[in-house]
Amino acid sequence: MTSRAIPRHKAVERHLRSRIASLRPGDAIESDAELCALFDVSRMTVRQAAQRLADEGLIYRVPGVGTFVAEPKVHRDIPRLRSFTEEMALRGAVAGSRVLASEIRTGEPAELAALQLPPRAKVAHLRRLRLADDRPVAIENVVLPISCAAVLNEDLEQGSLHEALQALGEVPARATGTLVAANAGDEDAELLGVRPAAALLVEERLIFDQHDVPLEKTQTRYAGEEFAFHLVLSR
Repeated sequence: MTSRAIPRHKAVERHLRSRIASLRPGDAIESDAELCALFDVSRMTVRQAAQRLADEGLIYRVPGVGTFVAEPKVHRDIPRLRSFTEEMALRGAVAGSRVLASEIRTGEPAELAALQLPPRAKVAHLRRLRLADDRPVAIENVVLPISCAAVLNEDLEQGSLHEALQALGEVPARATGTLVAANAGDEDAELLGVRPAAALLVEERLIFDQHDVPLEKTQTRYAGEEFAFHLVLSR
């Protein structure tokens, strides 16, 4: 018996999956034209294969620029998306901040991949020491697409970043994230008022807007003794 031929779009898809496995987030993969020539197939066939991978979150396409490897998806849902200001209000505390950095800069490869931006794109970067009743509790590092740079002109020491984003028409709608333990470095310890090597909880969060487009990549380093994270699990 002769084996059945693999559909052409499947062959392209297998090739791309193999390529993705050997590349890093933000790396470019072959263009549609290069794949058409390599497999002797139509552009429609290539796009069919690429779309499947895009739907899985493995790649992202920037019109007129190219196709790039995406950040791996996080496989745990966050039950409720709240801003730091909202979380503090629930605890009966007043949220505040001290701005440590506010700038426009070239995005790092991992940041651009997470936000699905082209290589060397500019981003808006905000770093703040987060306060609860004037007590330092977390260090927050935020990266936004350059289209959101206007928020850097707002009062982000007393005001809410998410409220500023909503005023621009960008509504934080859902997020994926991870939470891991870490030890405080010297700068962490100085800013948070804890001893060096003290326990921290580090949250990496990617927030999507109302159109399910990546809006905000954030790392928050929480003083471990200040926070308890509550989960509701069902079976």
